[in-house]
Amino acid sequence: MSHQKGKEKSGRIIEDIAPPQEETTLSKEIEISKWCSKCKKMVSSKTEKALPGSDIGLNATIEMAYLWVMSALPLPKIQALVNSFKALRLSTAGISKIMIRLSGILQPVYDEILADVKHGSRIWADETGWRVKGKLWWLWIFANERSSYYWVDKARGSPVVGRLLGEVFYGILIVDGWHAYTRIVCAKQTCMAHIFRKIRAFIDAYPQYRSIMTFYLKLKKIIRQGEKLQQARGELGEIAFQRRLKALRKRLDELLKWKNPNAVLQDAIKKVRRQKKHILTFIEHDEATHHNNYGEYIIKKGVLKRKVSGGSMSVEGARAYACIQSIAMTCQLRNISFHRFLKASLVTYIHTGKPMLLAEYEAGSTIKIENLAA
Repeated sequence: MSHQKGKEKSGRIIEDIAPPQEETTLSKEIEISKWCSKCKKMVSSKTEKALPGSDIGLNATIEMAYLWVMSALPLPKIQALVNSFKALRLSTAGISKIMIRLSGILQPVYDEILADVKHGSRIWADETGWRVKGKLWWLWIFANERSSYYWVDKARGSPVVGRLLGEVFYGILIVDGWHAYTRIVCAKQTCMAHIFRKIRAFIDAYPQYRSIMTFYLKLKKIIRQGEKLQQARGELGEIAFQRRLKALRKRLDELLKWKNPNAVLQDAIKKVRRQKKHILTFIEHDEATHHNNYGEYIIKKGVLKRKVSGGSMSVEGARAYACIQSIAMTCQLRNISFHRFLKASLVTYIHTGKPMLLAEYEAGSTIKIENLAA
């Protein structure tokens, strides 16, 4: 073997994660009580490692919440994961109780999210089926650009919309045309993506009727010109803008008065005519869309959860899911770490009995950034 000194050269950088834990980290907490001369009573120290009365730490609680909502894992899968990789022995009933308690603590944050949605200028809404104890319920979503509110209800009618959003909204509501949204007084935009899909279904089923394709292309052209008009509003000035909008509405009226349509085209026209009032609403609202793709994106988390888990085994579990999912998705929309926010919020709860709100967390982050910049 040569005794010459080897040469060093820079190699690759390897990233890895810690191997599965063989046992959990145990901490023994010693509670110290002292007399407070101001409060005139004995005051005890509080640990920040776990919620009051719980023997499961905050980090484990937060990670299970993330797996439950954002990874859409069912409780048995979470149980297997924390058992195999975290050495944490918990039953599915135990995990469920932790999630339900967590949602109860975070109720003020949940209410804060709904308030933010209601005070925005745009709301995208949607609903999908959800199972509670095997019975059909509904998962609703109401969202704006920075907040998403999930709600589980046994009803799919207008009372749900009225109860959550109120009777009047001073903005635009973008929906798929479901009649439940007629309850609220506001500007409404129907989802044109839904309408175009229905017309394309007619085209695919009856390719021999070229008039359906002609109708489809003319309607799409009106929407495209509506998008351009929306973007050009500032340059045109209000008088010119309103004049062009009036002309575009007239073109839509004329399109819906198609002469001698065949039975299939007549059916397609009826579907469009029912939504005529809400087809061009988006043009008068900045950054409003003529489709509900954003609402469908928000509710997709719930659809995935339903497919994987099949729904909820209790009303309390369903409500807990809606609450924690709302917070996790809102954190994602605001580019906030769900783990960090939840940790800060729960630590605040331990000391004050109230969780930290998102607005408080964002204000604290802004102050830190300003201090670093200074």
